[in-house]
Amino acid sequence: MTINSKPMRLLHWTLTLAMLLCAWPAIVTAQTKVAVVDFQMALLDTADMMKQSQELEAKYESRRSEIEKLAVELQEIQAKLQGASGTTAADLQAEGTSKQRTAQRLTEDLQSDVEFDRQNILVAGSARMREIVQDLRIEKQLDLIIDGGSVLAHNALIDLTSDATTAYDAKHPVN
Repeated sequence: MTINSKPMRLLHWTLTLAMLLCAWPAIVTAQTKVAVVDFQMALLDTADMMKQSQELEAKYESRRSEIEKLAVELQEIQAKLQGASGTTAADLQAEGTSKQRTAQRLTEDLQSDVEFDRQNILVAGSARMREIVQDLRIEKQLDLIIDGGSVLAHNALIDLTSDATTAYDAKHPVN
């Protein structure tokens, strides 16, 4: 379940920089407590997300098998085409074209369905993880938690990524 996060990281970095610049007067006059959480890693490492990922793969396994079966049939048709001629070759070509269209349609449908389900899982999990991060901020009396995915470097002592994953697993145990 990887997500293309380059635009998101740039947005996080820009927002983080803007927040720090806005908070500059407070930083100068008071000690600000900051921590880092790699939000994506914390979320994807939870037992809940791992379980849902496995369930998602199992849900679509039969459709993947069907596509693989069509791929094998297409290879067999290609092999038969090499020794065929005349109407036999034309029939094999038509059958191959039909199976290729079917395989392409099934692949596109599968990708669309998987992406839809994956997005729903991530949206729900992200909402729960945001609550966990907010609870950690309050519990540890922090002023700011920055997404570690957009931080170039930080002290490992302020990284709460594993704490966030552990807290998520405790609050949302896998059944």
